[in-house]
Parts: sequence; structure tokens; C-alpha cells
Amino acid sequence: MINVGKRMPAKRELTMRQIRQMLRLARDGVSAREIGRTLGVARSTIQDNLKRASTAGLAWPLAGDLTDAVLEQRLFAHAGVRRGFRRRREPDWASLACELKRPGVNLMVLWEEYRAVHPEGYGYSRFCDLFREFDRRLSPTMRQDHPAGSYG
Repeated sequence: MINVGKRMPAKRELTMRQIRQMLRLARDGVSAREIGRTLGVARSTIQDNLKRASTAGLAWPLAGDLTDAVLEQRLFAHAGVRRGFRRRREPDWASLACELKRPGVNLMVLWEEYRAVHPEGYGYSRFCDLFREFDRRLSPTMRQDHPAGSYG
């Protein structure tokens, strides 16, 4: 039976051995399409990895002492940050949430203070998005919206 409308699972990333073979084939003038066929991956995967290699200054032949770990680091160090890790300096969201409750304090004031300390930090809209994301994660029992004894 053919599964209509279901996507096939994504192909696994290239192994370091395959990346080395890809670089050798590219040096020999083999097209990305043919390299993809040889390695059993999409042409776009080959193109992406060749672009990464070029950006990292890697070409065949690779240095003999270039380990797989170093090769992977050079190719994928800036490919994206692992989930749960951000590239920019994070403010202390919990203390900002407390500060926000003070009169005259809003997200713009907090962001300006953050950027004064971290000029390379988040832009205002991303800062607000991240703060709201943090605020949504607070459990109702952690929230301190009501001063003690004001529940009536």
C-alpha cells in the first residue's frame, strides 16, 4: 500500500567520511547532482555542504592531521545554535519580570538598560519576544501577581 500525503523521513546528515569523499569528488570536477547520487543524498545537501566547506576554507586534499571532530567543528560551528542555546548574552529574565512590576518601568526601559550593558545584544522586538516566552513559561504557582494577603 502506498502512503499518499505522508512525507518520507529526512535523510541522515552526511558522515565525515562522506564529506571527505564529497570534497574529493568536487575537486575532480564531479557535479553536485552526481556526487549526491554517489552518496545517496539530495543535490541540495551536497551544495550546502560544499558551501560550508568553501566558507570554512576547506578543500581537497585535506590536511592529514585533520580529525573528524575538527572537520565537523569547522564545517558546522556556525550552522546554528543547538536548541536551548542562544548566541547573544541573555538577560536575567526573572529579575526583569520583577522590575517590570515597578511603576514607570516597561519593556522599552528594560531593553535600553540591557543594550547599554550589552550593545551586541538582542534588538527590541526579539528582546520582547523572548521576555514574553519566558513569562508564558512561568507556572501559575510561581507568579506573584498579587501581593500577599490581597486575595480578598
